[in-house]
Amino acid sequence: MKLIIAIIQDKDSNRLSSALVKENYRATKLASTGGFLRAGNTTFMIGVDDHQVDTVLNVIRNSCKIREQLVTPVTPMSGTTDSYLPLPVEVQVGGATVFVLPVDRFEHF
Repeated sequence: MKLIIAIIQDKDSNRLSSALVKENYRATKLASTGGFLRAGNTTFMIGVDDHQVDTVLNVIRNSCKIREQLVTPVTPMSGTTDSYLPLPVEVQVGGATVFVLPVDRFEHF
């Protein structure tokens, strides 16, 4: 058995949730926050048998797309802000960060 932890952007959350339900996979959704952009994320925890991992990874891959977005960097924490001009920067957002972990024991009460 494996535990798949997928951290995705909030915009992809409903799409992934619907796709997992359509494929008969159950998931637990947790609200989370990214450190770099300080934007809302959703973390999915999905428990599956070993042979189902690749199928779930394909569902995640097809539901969570990378896209370009303009963001304004956060003001620096140290130093003076007199010469700091926060200009928007184009960055890639979306996609998914996925961890697949072995499960030693599973209990359902």
